[in-house]
Amino acid sequence: MSKPNPIKTTLLSAACAVALMALTPAQSAEPPIKVGVLHSLSGTMAISETTLKDTVLMLVEEQNKKGGLLGRPLEAVVVDPASDWPLFAEKARELLTQDKVDVVFGCWTSVSRKSVLPVFEELNGLLFYPVQYEGEESSKNVFYTGAAPNQQAIPAVDYLKDELGIERWVLAGTDYVYPRTTNRILEAYLKQNGVADEDIMIDYTPFGHSDWQSIVARIKRFGSEGKKTAVVSTINGDANVPFYKELANQGVTADDIPVVAFSVGEEELSGIDTKPLVGHLAAWNYFMSVDDPNNAEFIETWHGFIKNDKRVTNDPMEAHKIGFDLWVQAVEKAGTTDTDAVQAAIIGLETQNLTGGTARMLPNHHITKPVLIGEIQEDGQFAVVWQTDEEVPGDAWSDYLEGSKDLIADWTPPIMCGNFNTVTQTCLGSEAE
Repeated sequence: MSKPNPIKTTLLSAACAVALMALTPAQSAEPPIKVGVLHSLSGTMAISETTLKDTVLMLVEEQNKKGGLLGRPLEAVVVDPASDWPLFAEKARELLTQDKVDVVFGCWTSVSRKSVLPVFEELNGLLFYPVQYEGEESSKNVFYTGAAPNQQAIPAVDYLKDELGIERWVLAGTDYVYPRTTNRILEAYLKQNGVADEDIMIDYTPFGHSDWQSIVARIKRFGSEGKKTAVVSTINGDANVPFYKELANQGVTADDIPVVAFSVGEEELSGIDTKPLVGHLAAWNYFMSVDDPNNAEFIETWHGFIKNDKRVTNDPMEAHKIGFDLWVQAVEKAGTTDTDAVQAAIIGLETQNLTGGTARMLPNHHITKPVLIGEIQEDGQFAVVWQTDEEVPGDAWSDYLEGSKDLIADWTPPIMCGNFNTVTQTCLGSEAE
């Protein structure tokens, strides 16, 4: 017999207390709507994911203050998959079968999402996934509120090429699904835009990698051969800290070889000396520094919840807020938390993002997002140096890969398919082999 999870028990009690205080006696007699939280609270990804757990708890608390949902309180159920990819699947199954959650907000890495995907499809659960990813997937049971490659990676490369005159490319990533697939897309895109093989350097390192001396030395040599060079970084988790430190140690500045990161945001920069990183870049769909009333209100709510005015906000937090808001709307529209009813109700729903625009859930289970390039400042914030004129619809399948460019995802009738081939007019299933 397994032992009770003290983290889960404590958070359940806290969530219930908030719900009961917020709802009337008649409402609180209704059974709670359970919200699963599947984020690593330990291990290499805890640096990024713990804040997302807190974000969902805040969203649950705020919804309960409004009276809950369908006259029922929300109850957060938190588990810790501990940056262990097989454990993600085990914990997802636990949430759906034992805890009987109505929805799950969670995962960061693509390998964790890939791990839980069969579980959600088998048990017909709902997962809201808040982090940028490599695309090449669309599941009936997953809503992708982070960026697809056409909403982050491709625009970032275009910015480097068109605005900074970059001609040589270092594609540096952590060795797992997201960096490898994203870099495969970027390599194809660069070559289709006339970049030669010898002007592309690709390097992968394991999770938690800390010895960057020889790799940074290689990057320096690669960038010293007469062509303007940049690093496109899909390095994830706590490996970013020693990577940037080694760049500074070897005197690599943003003027010499700029780095544009897809997994470094305000949370990753908090607590480290950012002075050597000033001028390096990140591509996201949200920055804490954006001047918008919705963003100001979100930051104020976050600081009040976390009881620390120095805590930052970041892009995946906004993605969770957008996903949560759309889920609430879909449940209200459907009048139930039933998975199939919510899936049908959510398509086409809109909510305000935190940068002055609108997020709309598309038939492919992706959303519309702006794309922003931010420059690292000494205070660990980002100054926006470029952004798209309007929101970009997320594309589940890359236009630059053979086998993908003819595919679309559409979870509305009559297609109801995650990878529909527009040439053969056939559905290959929810995910390409």
